[in-house]
Amino acid sequence: MLDASISKYKTLYKADAIFHQGTESSCIYAIRSGAVRTYTTAKNGDQQTLGFHLPGDILGLNGLDNKIHSCSGVTLATSTICEIPIKTLHMLCIKMPGLQRQLLRVLGEEISKDYTMLLMLARCNADQKLAIFFTNLSERFGKRGFSTREFELTMTRSEIANYLGLADETISRLIARFKDKKLIQVQRKSIKIIAKQRMIEIAEGECTLDEV
Repeated sequence: MLDASISKYKTLYKADAIFHQGTESSCIYAIRSGAVRTYTTAKNGDQQTLGFHLPGDILGLNGLDNKIHSCSGVTLATSTICEIPIKTLHMLCIKMPGLQRQLLRVLGEEISKDYTMLLMLARCNADQKLAIFFTNLSERFGKRGFSTREFELTMTRSEIANYLGLADETISRLIARFKDKKLIQVQRKSIKIIAKQRMIEIAEGECTLDEV
């Protein structure tokens, strides 16, 4: 609904910044194509990846309360982004009551995603974390009309490791093990899930990678 109400978009290229942590927030952002990474930066310069965002996702909602961005957003590939001024958003919500419901749904999904992420980092082992990452990405692509079994990873392995709270070498080792176990096929950045049900079982803790 929000996407349909906007006619002006801009094209950004890989590694272009959309917004910066600590800066004034006057807009929210709708992704029409491409992919975006959001992250926070500590005082010592360390970054923590918060999420990877796909077409249809809305960014910048974290700045609606105090008008300050609590994280940064950067493109992972050439992307089409729309900036929606908050003042315009307020007017749209008045004209389109369904839009407010959509935004509340998005906020609810963000809260649920953050909660799931916290549980994963606290309770899941490395095998489960990667399996959850792949199954979640598969579901998200499927909701957007794309293949649930074969997709491109626009993020680097280092960014995936940072997001999952793992070391870079652990991600590389796990991807190699998933490939050896014939759960996935890997061609550069292209991932093809071969044994989707088994992947789900690992993600849900019903079996381990060693049992495959």
